[in-house]
Amino acid sequence: MKLPKQPNQFFKYSNMAIQMAVIITLGAFFGKWLDAKFILKYPVFTILLSLISIFAAMYLSLKDFINKK
Repeated sequence: MKLPKQPNQFFKYSNMAIQMAVIITLGAFFGKWLDAKFILKYPVFTILLSLISIFAAMYLSLKDFINKK
């Protein structure tokens, strides 16, 4: 009886890094778009959404990292 093959650790962690990069990039670009749409004096939405997306990406990555199977 063959056991199911485990995914390579390199691919698992590189996938986590790509996921973090996509989440942070989308948050920053959406914040920049909102700042341009509302024509604010300071980039409030860019800063706020960038920070929120950083925390969301870290949360998802740590959740996946802790729940190793």
